[in-house]
Amino acid sequence: MDLLHSPLHDRHVALGAKLAEFGGWEMPLEYAGGGVLAEHKAVREQVGLFDVSHLGKALVRGAGAAEFVNACLTNDLRRIQPGKAQYTLCCDDDGGTIDDLIAYLRSDFEVFLIPNAANTAAVVDRLKAAAPDGIEVTNQHREHAVLAVQGTLSDEVLTALDLPVDHEYMSFADGTVAGHELTVCRTGYTGERGYELVVPSDGAVDVWDALVEAGEPHGLRPCGLGARDTLRTEMGYPLHGHELSVEISPVMARAGWAVGWDKPAFWGKDALEKQRAEKSVPLVRGLLAEGRGIPRPGMTVRRADDPGATVGEVTSGTFSPTLRQGVGLALLDRSVGDGDTVVVDVRGRAESFTVTKPPFVEPSTKES
Repeated sequence: MDLLHSPLHDRHVALGAKLAEFGGWEMPLEYAGGGVLAEHKAVREQVGLFDVSHLGKALVRGAGAAEFVNACLTNDLRRIQPGKAQYTLCCDDDGGTIDDLIAYLRSDFEVFLIPNAANTAAVVDRLKAAAPDGIEVTNQHREHAVLAVQGTLSDEVLTALDLPVDHEYMSFADGTVAGHELTVCRTGYTGERGYELVVPSDGAVDVWDALVEAGEPHGLRPCGLGARDTLRTEMGYPLHGHELSVEISPVMARAGWAVGWDKPAFWGKDALEKQRAEKSVPLVRGLLAEGRGIPRPGMTVRRADDPGATVGEVTSGTFSPTLRQGVGLALLDRSVGDGDTVVVDVRGRAESFTVTKPPFVEPSTKES
């Protein structure tokens, strides 16, 4: 299968990016001149610029569009007003997670969705099949690019381009850069204060160049999806295919806060309510290395006091550049709780980890 390319592909190649496949797209993993560690550090201490145009885009329009989306996805759109965004999930009837996504509530008539790249078609097809007459669901995956400006100095970069920075966390506003209208949403996947810019694809290069120029005095560094992964793991943020999947429900992922339990209906409601009430399914928890071990997805987790007893599996894991130690997420039996010590089979070595509740690093997303 031929991989899709971002509108910024030529910029990435010129910067010496190491490219890799993500959800059917060829995207930058890291850039020459520093790699993941330098890019991670830039976001935590200054500012980083990510191309995440592989993320999906879909539009739901028509009379009652917001009400329709609310009856399908888990979170409750009635909790927010137009101009706000909301993290939510698309589940199947068994409670499995088809995808997690961000919903931009533009009005009762229009909701813009950003799902994950590999799951966009599945989400759009499911919504299309359920949509009543008068509501149109459109896959706009190739019509927009998404650029993420993340880090302590993200406000300074956007301010230099006269873009809005004074709106609340999980809200969005309109702006213009180099003659291109765009949407500035105060969201991100790094744990730092930051913004995601939804840009028409034909304006992506101009906006990228403007951001690079505006960010130069502030130490802005282009960042790849390798750093995006280490940053999100330090926060304990889930990644679909790891902490969420058709086998791992929002209840198991401890994402019940993104479920509108009082809503009369949403996809998977009965199954999720049953899991919540029975309290028998395993749960995703954090792992913090006690030694030098670095957990990786698929590694077996066992009891420290009974190494023959398997209690779960690592879903995500990495070396934390901030903490200088291994951190991870794992789907663990409910007999294991925060504060317990477990052992992970790291390439044949039994490495000890403390079970803990993420984030591993203090987040700065909501700082004013």
